[in-house]
Amino acid sequence: MKKTLLLSVVASTMIMAGGDIAPVEPVVEAPAVEASGWDFSGQGVVYYQTIGDDTNDLFDQGEVGEFSGAAATAGLKLKVTNNDVLAGIGMGFAVNGISTLNLENSIVSDGMQGAGNVAAFGAGNDVDDLTDGGWLSEAYLTYGFGNTSIKAGRQTLPKSLSPFAFSESWNVFENTFDSILVVNSDIQDTAIVGVWVQGANFNSFGPVATSNNMTDFNSVNSDDGVYLLTVQNKSIENLTLTGSFYYGQDFAGGTDDLEIFWGDAAYDAGDFTVAIQGGSVDVGAADDITSFGAKIAGSVSGVNLMAAYSDVEDGFPFQLGGTTSALYTTTVTNQLVTGIVETDSDKVLLAANTDVLGGNLAAAYAMTDSDVAGDTDEFNLVYSTNVTDALALTAAYVYVDADTIGEELDVVRVIANYNF
Repeated sequence: MKKTLLLSVVASTMIMAGGDIAPVEPVVEAPAVEASGWDFSGQGVVYYQTIGDDTNDLFDQGEVGEFSGAAATAGLKLKVTNNDVLAGIGMGFAVNGISTLNLENSIVSDGMQGAGNVAAFGAGNDVDDLTDGGWLSEAYLTYGFGNTSIKAGRQTLPKSLSPFAFSESWNVFENTFDSILVVNSDIQDTAIVGVWVQGANFNSFGPVATSNNMTDFNSVNSDDGVYLLTVQNKSIENLTLTGSFYYGQDFAGGTDDLEIFWGDAAYDAGDFTVAIQGGSVDVGAADDITSFGAKIAGSVSGVNLMAAYSDVEDGFPFQLGGTTSALYTTTVTNQLVTGIVETDSDKVLLAANTDVLGGNLAAAYAMTDSDVAGDTDEFNLVYSTNVTDALALTAAYVYVDADTIGEELDVVRVIANYNF
């Protein structure tokens, strides 16, 4: 069994962070600003994962610091919003809390997300010092006038608006950004989006000794931040064109600026959807990182099908807030080991899902050929169902065979989400 990849699950996006299997048209719209009172909501999550490899079998507790073994996290999110507190100004706040519920002493050896200072581990701290905690995940103000909306503060950013800095939903809770978002739709069939990102926490998974800290919102580029301009046009019927440009001065404390050019074109033909994407990332290296992707998706006899391909040269795919990327071929391997296994690579993804047995059954196979990391084969099987209008359950199995890992890996995840 194998050692480093795993499965993502929350609805059908679990199989591929690059998009749903069913044809989905990218949408960038100015959020409506309507008068309302206070809206209270919340989410409870129980997330269990076990990894089997040459060191530990599936469902083994494992040891602290090992990649394999079992991990579990219970999470609670409380959120309050009001679109018109005073003179059209709205606001929203959300707090997250996570805990292993002391299971690290009997069933698991780690949590799915970190909430403590990793640097302090080993100084007499217990595992729960790094896996139990809370943070302010959202705190923002909104204002709208005419066809323009503004959202400023700590918030989620969707991939459709910001393909290189977006909130991922594959883990217990999504990552968020300290940013300013402006959306304007004055031009017919066109949305213009401006974003300034100053800080972010980072969504990832790893053994407790290397786990991230979701409570820590670090600057993405010192005080300068990163600027984004996205333009999306739907003037041609059934065709959506999206272009994005990122700029960060003296990126990451260096002397070179960050420049990202990215484009996406999707055509909905009714029975099927075709899309292409591509662009370049310049961070001052000898060669720019270039990527290209294509996909076709459709439905046959109630089964949603998708085939996707990507090519990455002179680097690996990434984004600023997590481990996945904007590529259509993003899978579970990216969630746990970022895009390192896709350095200078070609990747093919085949996926399908259908409604069956009171839920949805999804399967995917991905094959990656990397000039640096060798070959990676990955198989995902996910079943998800809504027990009630508020309670959703997901069970997933992932098998990975990757040259860079040197052994086979089996992963099982069970997730319960309760929205209130």
